[in-house]
Amino acid sequence: MTTIHEPRRYESLSAAAERTGLSVKTLRRRIAEGRLPAYRSGPRSIRVDPADVNRLMVRIPTATT
Repeated sequence: MTTIHEPRRYESLSAAAERTGLSVKTLRRRIAEGRLPAYRSGPRSIRVDPADVNRLMVRIPTATT
């Protein structure tokens, strides 16, 4: 049985920042802290997996009435 995997998708830090409303600087800090995995493609190009960026966004619990 052959399993077909979808190719991983990556986005630039600027695209991730625009999509989430976070700043590129914040994303770079999360990478430096080890909270956001990042991938280098060439000497300057850094890419992140959108699913990893989404996991940074944690819902704040609210009181139920």
